[in-house]
Amino acid sequence: MAPTHLVREGKKEDNADMQLAKPSAEDRGEQPLNQVPPLTAYNLFLSDRTLAEAVSREGADWASRQLTELGQLLGTEEVQRWGFDANENRPVLHTHDRYGNRRDEVLFHPAWHSLMRTAIENRVHSLPWQEKRGGAHVARAASMMLVSQNEAGHTCPVSMTFSAVAALRAEPEVAAEWEPQILSSTYDPSFRPAAEKSGVLVGMAMTEKQGGSDVRANTTRAERIGAGLRSKEFLITGHKWFCSAPMCDAFLVLAQTAKGLSCFLLPRWTPAGEKNAFRIQRLKDKLGNRSNASSEVEFDGAWAHLVGEEGRGVSTIIEMVNHTRLDCAIGGAALMRQALAQAIHHACHRKAFGKLLIEQPLMRNVLADLAVESEAATLLMIRLARAFDGRASDAQEHAFCRIATAIAKFWLCKRSMAHVSEAMECLGGNGYVEESVLPRLYREAPVNSIWEGSGNVICLDILRALTREPETADALLHELRSTSGSDKRLDSYISQLEVDMWSQLKESLKKHDGGLEGQGRRLAERLALALQGGLIVRCSPPVVAEAFLTSRLAGDHGRTFGTLPGHLQLDPILDRNRPLH
Repeated sequence: MAPTHLVREGKKEDNADMQLAKPSAEDRGEQPLNQVPPLTAYNLFLSDRTLAEAVSREGADWASRQLTELGQLLGTEEVQRWGFDANENRPVLHTHDRYGNRRDEVLFHPAWHSLMRTAIENRVHSLPWQEKRGGAHVARAASMMLVSQNEAGHTCPVSMTFSAVAALRAEPEVAAEWEPQILSSTYDPSFRPAAEKSGVLVGMAMTEKQGGSDVRANTTRAERIGAGLRSKEFLITGHKWFCSAPMCDAFLVLAQTAKGLSCFLLPRWTPAGEKNAFRIQRLKDKLGNRSNASSEVEFDGAWAHLVGEEGRGVSTIIEMVNHTRLDCAIGGAALMRQALAQAIHHACHRKAFGKLLIEQPLMRNVLADLAVESEAATLLMIRLARAFDGRASDAQEHAFCRIATAIAKFWLCKRSMAHVSEAMECLGGNGYVEESVLPRLYREAPVNSIWEGSGNVICLDILRALTREPETADALLHELRSTSGSDKRLDSYISQLEVDMWSQLKESLKKHDGGLEGQGRRLAERLALALQGGLIVRCSPPVVAEAFLTSRLAGDHGRTFGTLPGHLQLDPILDRNRPLH
């Protein structure tokens, strides 16, 4: 109810002389003053000029129509609501039925199924495995970036299903059986044997209580069954501390055999059509990623099929991990883009101290800095996707993909956390309340950095690649040197990086003291910035390149967003990133 306003006339204090004033429109709740309309009814793809240009430039222009349609759909109020509903109504685990029988099912809100259906119908889980035209990974990365902006939780099973194909192809017999349903563009959430379904999802379960990222410490055991030592059927007994998306139809898991850690495909139903001994113990109560179910599971003699060579499970499943790491990088870029869009939209409508926020010099600096970071993230992510496109036929791209996946995963996931936080601050209290999408983005950001190898694990992987796989270092140097002569600041940065990197690597190898490990993050940062610098010089407008090089690679730049030098022209950067209705 609107408050009653009393207006006094003159000096009379008598109640009879009091008059009731009419409530204002704002008091009646009809027309809130200086409040920002929701960012809706806009096209996520067309609004992102960096992404749209990259898709065309990197050979995936054939996908622009579908991406435009997907971007328009994701910008509607209805589909935005799905993201909120899926997170506000978390998945529910049913371990038993009413009679005490094991059920082990996870039920989701209808909004979750709508999100999943949209992603699967747009082939976010399958496009590169089906599409013969060039740029399929680029097109798929763009799609993944769009759906991740709308709601990131549901992209976990989408990513794992996409990535599982790479590992399953190490076992042609299994791949031939499962791929038709994995690649289906029909979303089928029913809980029944895979042979009876029109489409399936595949998850992954590696982490155990005692090992974490050290999967070689896993204790889950696999015992061979069937005829002789050639049988590839096993029964698995043990636990997994983290099993994401336990409602999937099958899982790639690691377990110990007589020959060592091996990779298996473990379905929810056995070949005989019976429920497999896959027991969901509980769902994790997580900081973010709430729409997605993450669980602890136990295997009690669960049937599984060996994938790849026995005893070489890490080598087999790493193909899946490489693709999910790509998706972590995409997820980081997606969070930055959506946070930026929300911040710019807010600043274009909100007034303070007599003018719009977008007109305030310091706010303009912050927004432009966020825009530069987002553009650099998108360019690195798309370059990585292009490397995935070329890795099968180009040895150098294959080697570059090996090292760049780790670099991009580390850097983009780290930067997204600070980026989303700063974007939230642009909205002030309106960005901190749950009615805004910013709190959800903020909670989602850390998980990409933790998934598929946390920061230290990734940096150690970078060092391992550089010291043990010479072809990766050669491919990385070739990429870094490809912009030689474009800008003196970039040339200087890369030259110094080369000197420092190789001297440190040689010294560490000579001493065998692991001294370089302590500098792993610093090296990863510098490599990421050098790669981004080269991409932004080649692909972005000169004003964006100038902002990046000046603030990231040269001079005494700031440590927070909003510290771009005063000589930069910010209007083109801001105009380039405004959400389009």
